[in-house]
Amino acid sequence: MKIATYNVNGVNGRLPVLLRWLNETAPDVACLQELKAPQEKFPEQAIADAGYEAIWHGQKSWNGVAILSRIGKPVEICRVLPGDAEDMHSRYIEAMVNGITIGCLYLPNGNPAPGLKYDYKLNWFERLHQHAKQLLAKGTPVVLTGDYNVMPTEMDVYKPESWKDDALFRPEVREAFKNLVDQGWTDAIRKLYPNEKIYTFWDYFRNAFARNAGLRIDHFLLSPQLDGRLKAGGVDKDVRGWEKSSDHAPVWIQLAD
Repeated sequence: MKIATYNVNGVNGRLPVLLRWLNETAPDVACLQELKAPQEKFPEQAIADAGYEAIWHGQKSWNGVAILSRIGKPVEICRVLPGDAEDMHSRYIEAMVNGITIGCLYLPNGNPAPGLKYDYKLNWFERLHQHAKQLLAKGTPVVLTGDYNVMPTEMDVYKPESWKDDALFRPEVREAFKNLVDQGWTDAIRKLYPNEKIYTFWDYFRNAFARNAGLRIDHFLLSPQLDGRLKAGGVDKDVRGWEKSSDHAPVWIQLAD
């Protein structure tokens, strides 16, 4: 079972890129972030024509998450991260696919830090901690994947010294990610490539992609039931170089049946 995550940075504006990637790589499940489209503007028919059934939670101009599957329609569990009834951001959706609970998330950026946006990020992280803990307690296979907006270690960022005050790399955020993993989750890509520089995002500015000046901020966390089933994974880096592509590249893992 191949599962992928991809921050598309605008599902309609980059639809040709998304459809080409789905056709060329054929993930069984694809989790998308930053749809930047209201609920009624999601390109459901184009996705269906590509062979995928989908559930999504859109939001005008910002945020938005979706789960696509070509192995049976995702059975929605929830479309809001529990813990704050007043949070209207479309940043989380969870479904059951082929016996696996899949949470697709778009964690807040948090800049500028310190500030209200940074506080929101840390609060969102705390809500994720609590929900993840409850998911683990069920003892069933779970994947939490998406754009975490966190570089966990210095290995995950080009020139870490220049990011020390950024909300994606501040000590509190890195500690929050570590505490999440320490609940019992496996950082799938880092397990597969423990000593390699791997990036999933390259800024549009300063020729970042050509210089490989990137960040690893898109992650897969696996529950213990899936740790032994992890067989392969990687980043479809070439997609980042396609015309009118997102500033993220798709990331994927392969699980044994």
